[in-house]
Amino acid sequence: MARAAVACAIAVLIVPQEVVLPAPSPVQTVTLVIPAYNEAERLPASLEKIIAYATGRQRVIDLLVVDDGSTDNTAEIARESVGDRLPLTVLTNTPNRGKGYSVRRGMLEAAGECVLFTDADLSTPIEEADALLAAIEQGADVAIGSRGMAGSDVSVHQPWWREKAGKLFGALVRILVLPGIHDSQCGFKCFRREAAQAIASRQTQDGWAFDVEQLLIARKLGYEIAQMPVRWVNDPDTKVRMLTDGPKMLRDMVQARRRHRRLKPGE
Repeated sequence: MARAAVACAIAVLIVPQEVVLPAPSPVQTVTLVIPAYNEAERLPASLEKIIAYATGRQRVIDLLVVDDGSTDNTAEIARESVGDRLPLTVLTNTPNRGKGYSVRRGMLEAAGECVLFTDADLSTPIEEADALLAAIEQGADVAIGSRGMAGSDVSVHQPWWREKAGKLFGALVRILVLPGIHDSQCGFKCFRREAAQAIASRQTQDGWAFDVEQLLIARKLGYEIAQMPVRWVNDPDTKVRMLTDGPKMLRDMVQARRRHRRLKPGE
């Protein structure tokens, strides 16, 4: 009998126990950060799409538009377009400071549990936010849209030379700074607020390479980054000029790598 009891005890110990995973934590509040420079013409249509997306959802969505020293009436158009249909904050940079500065300022001012920044032209449709928020709910700290993954849908491509240049820059980013990141430059990224604060407060780049620096900081701090395939439509009115901005982006990428080389989790 004693031997049988011991055998039963051992069997109980070695029988695999069912692992109960924690239920996803729903995101209740989201701040959408939109950097905008001279976007009076494109912004109204984008804001209408965002308002339509937000209407009727259980999540509370508020808008934070950062007017980057525009010379048109971007700030006034934003206020007129939204009215009282969504909570709206408009911040104004004086003078123009750059997209990186505008995104950083918006991330630091955002109040939502999650902070999602998107380009003013909505090249990535706002509905793709569902995939990024789902990744956050499943445990990621940062979720980024990617045009370079299986399942992505680039319905309108850039000119071939710009697309080739973008792929070359992406390859250099993977080799030098962010191995495994398929697309650092897609302007559609979501952060838990804690991660947004920690990353943005350490960000130094004001120009177009700020995405690389943000993701580098996220990795250095130990945050989990989820990459999600998204739909994307090229906007021919992009403000990035490859001949002049490309070399600056490479320089900024190298500087970011040097600047944060000693950064570690918990710092």
